[in-house]
Amino acid sequence: MHGDLPLTQMRDTATSLFQEAVKTSLDLFKIMVPMSILVRILKVLGLTEYLGYALRPVMELMGLPGSMGMVWAAAMTNFYAGVAAFASLVPDAALTVAQVTVLTCVMLVAHSIPVELRIAQKAGTRMGAMAMIRIGGAFILGWGLFRFYQMTGFLQESSIAIWSTLQEEVTWAEWAISEIRSLLMIFLIVLVLLFLMKLLWKTKVIALLTRILEPVLRTLGMSAKAAPIAIVGMTMGLTYGGGLILQESRSGVLDKKDVFATLTLMGLSHGLIEDTLFMLALGGHLSGYFGVVCSSLFLWSSLSGRR
Repeated sequence: MHGDLPLTQMRDTATSLFQEAVKTSLDLFKIMVPMSILVRILKVLGLTEYLGYALRPVMELMGLPGSMGMVWAAAMTNFYAGVAAFASLVPDAALTVAQVTVLTCVMLVAHSIPVELRIAQKAGTRMGAMAMIRIGGAFILGWGLFRFYQMTGFLQESSIAIWSTLQEEVTWAEWAISEIRSLLMIFLIVLVLLFLMKLLWKTKVIALLTRILEPVLRTLGMSAKAAPIAIVGMTMGLTYGGGLILQESRSGVLDKKDVFATLTLMGLSHGLIEDTLFMLALGGHLSGYFGVVCSSLFLWSSLSGRR
C-alpha cells in the first residue's frame, strides 16, 4: 500500500503537468495560429518585406535583415505572435547564430508592450516613459550585441532552427501539415519548460538566485523592500512582479522612487528563466542573455540614479 504512494504521486504530478502544458499551449495557439496564417498570406502575396519596411533602418543598424522588422513588430504586440512570425520568416532569411541571438534578445526586452505597459501604468509609472525605456533599451542592447559579435567574429555560423514552416512554393495542405508539426514541437517545448520551472522551484535554484541577486540590487541602490519583488519579476515575469508591485504600492509599503526603480528594472529584464529557455529553443546563444542582464542593470542604475 505504502509502496504505491510514490508511484501515485508521480502519476498525479505527471498528469497535472501534462494538463497544464495543454492549457498553456492552447492559450498560445490562439495567438500563434492566426499570426502564422497572416504571415503565410503575406508571404504568398509578397508583402512581408513591405510590412517590415518601417523598421528596416532600425533592424539594419542591429545587423538584421529588414524583413525581421515584422518579427519584432509582432513581438511588441504579443511575445508569442513574434515567435510565430519568427518561425515563419526565418527559414527565408538564412540568419547566423549571432543574428538570431540579437533578434531574440531584442524580443526579450521589448515584447507584449500594450499589456505590460498597462500593468506598469496601474502600478504608478508613465506609459510613455516606460515604452521609451523598453524599446530604446532593446535597440541599444541589439546594436551593442551586433557590434560585439561583428568585431569578435563570434557566432557567425549559420543558425539551424529547431522548427520552422515550409516555404511559400508548397501547397496550403502541405503548409498546414508543417504548421501542425510546428505546434506539436511548441507543445513539447512548453511541456519541458514547465517541467524545468517546477524542478528549479523544487531544487530551490530560484531561491538561490534570489539570495544571490538581492545583495547586488541593494548595492545598486534598490531598497530592501523592493529588491525581492524585482527578483520575482526578473525570474518569473512582469505579470507576476507587476502584480506584487501594484499591491505593495497601493498599501504604501513602496514609495514612488522604489516603484519606478523596480518597474524599470523588471521592464528591461523580466521572465529571464522561462523566456530565455524559449529563446534558446529558437536558436539564440546564451551569451546574449547575459548581455540582457548586464545592460539592463547598467541602464537601470543610470536611470534610477537620475530620476
